[in-house]
Amino acid sequence: MLKIGDKAPSFTLPDAEGNLISLSDFAGKKVIVYFYPRANTPG
Repeated sequence: MLKIGDKAPSFTLPDAEGNLISLSDFAGKKVIVYFYPRANTPG
């Protein structure tokens, strides 16, 4: 589990259009990562 101030681990995920985006694509920039539950699922 990450704690406030920890560095995020490396990851690659698809964006809304299916393009793969890696955290490393934003090296040197501030990034906000927001995860939300898939439509029609509890959460």
